[in-house]
Amino acid sequence: MTTDDAMAFPRVESCSSIGRDNHTVVADMDGTLLRGRSSFPYFALVAFEAGGALRLLMVLLSAPLAGLLYYFLSESAGIQVLIFATYAGMKVSDIESVGKAVLPKFYSSDLHPESWRVFSACGKRCVLTANPRIMVEGFLKEFMGTDIVLGTEIGTYKGRATGLVLSPGVLVAEQKAHALIKEFGDNRPEIGLGDRDTDFPFMKLCKEAYIVPYNPEVKPVTNDKLPKPIVFHDGRLVQKPTPLMAILIVLWIPIGFILACLRIAAGSLLPMPLVYYAFWALGVRVTVKGNPPPPVKKSSGQTGVLFICSHRTLLDPIFLSTALGRPIPAVTYSVSRLSEIISPIKTVRLSRDRATDASMIKKLLEEGDLAICPEGTTCREPFLLRFSAMFAELTDQLVPVAMVNKMSMFHGTTARGWKGMDPFYFFMNPSPAYEVTFLNKLPLELTCTSGGKSSHEVANYIQRVIAATLSYECTSFTRKDKYRALAGNDGTVAAEKPKPKPEDANNIMGC
Repeated sequence: MTTDDAMAFPRVESCSSIGRDNHTVVADMDGTLLRGRSSFPYFALVAFEAGGALRLLMVLLSAPLAGLLYYFLSESAGIQVLIFATYAGMKVSDIESVGKAVLPKFYSSDLHPESWRVFSACGKRCVLTANPRIMVEGFLKEFMGTDIVLGTEIGTYKGRATGLVLSPGVLVAEQKAHALIKEFGDNRPEIGLGDRDTDFPFMKLCKEAYIVPYNPEVKPVTNDKLPKPIVFHDGRLVQKPTPLMAILIVLWIPIGFILACLRIAAGSLLPMPLVYYAFWALGVRVTVKGNPPPPVKKSSGQTGVLFICSHRTLLDPIFLSTALGRPIPAVTYSVSRLSEIISPIKTVRLSRDRATDASMIKKLLEEGDLAICPEGTTCREPFLLRFSAMFAELTDQLVPVAMVNKMSMFHGTTARGWKGMDPFYFFMNPSPAYEVTFLNKLPLELTCTSGGKSSHEVANYIQRVIAATLSYECTSFTRKDKYRALAGNDGTVAAEKPKPKPEDANNIMGC
């Protein structure tokens, strides 16, 4: 983009966003709606989340060729190389799933404030992008309120992507202008937003056109101003895979997997009082706050304490046990068989039958302390899901526990993938951390049996107490809301028995 060309259009800051309810805006994506001008990190995300480390390596190896073609031959040719390396042979359903469950978190963290100010003010919104439509449509329509998404179309065969681009090719330069004319005809949109010379052809077709200058210093739209909060998201990667980060991920995975096996072995084989120190020696940081209650002596005749934990990963009860220095059994909503085998603590599956589960939990409490995560599933963001109230009816010995974890490379949860790998991915982080905060035991006057409170009042109170401790927000979202958003189901799996009981059909997929 030459200086003269750039000066032909006013900057986006000069565009008024008042009185635009009946106006149509057409915007480019990378460098316009988003601050970043490179689409490589998003191709890398699709490659890793839908194809694994080898596919990510393939995209990395193709990146130099794509860059040379992009800058020295044609923008279209460079993008086609990335598309082929990322999508060839990949299931279309996997691409769509990543576009809906993984990419929105990363896209929304890079929104350009001025472009969003103008884009959100208009009554009809259209995005023209060189990115594959299948990759961006989920985010743009669900989270940005976009009415029309015009992107590059990729070829498919028997449910898999060919990696080839369909006619009219990659939407750049004149192809963007042709796509706009085909969509709008003689009805010229009021506003066109772009950031580079290949956007000029479609911008000139709009009644008003504004340039979005590249400025790496501009701050993205803050979370509280996002059009829709990202409560649920999936995928293994914590950070956006820039070329350098992608290289580090590929190089670290074999090292990290060996390290994860060592950490899991230490947690599973060593006596629980030693696990805390073993974790520290192996780079796993465990911080304990508050005053946990001492173990109940069986000779006293008292029942055990029920630890009510916020749910971040399936490892919450294990780190609770690590913080206490003694194994605490946990009731679970069906974890993988592998996770049960390598677990250093006793895990007991809930049947989803209220009477059966209540009887089982009471019996476990008679034997000693017990841990439960009443959210029923994990949440990565600073939100607490709705607490199931059943636990409050079973005992008055309730201790809330606020759990927080920190990961720099991989998430230790998944809604779409195999949950057996969750502990491995958590421990594959270079230096994962857990903070366990023990809150005061619930006063008897605030419990069900002794205080006459309803189970819902107790559950909601504990949710608020934990949320206040963590500076999290309470929500009414449930496990079903999460799985419907991320996996397209309600989080249930069919029973494996030939003639399942009705209640068995509702076994929860896991954490």
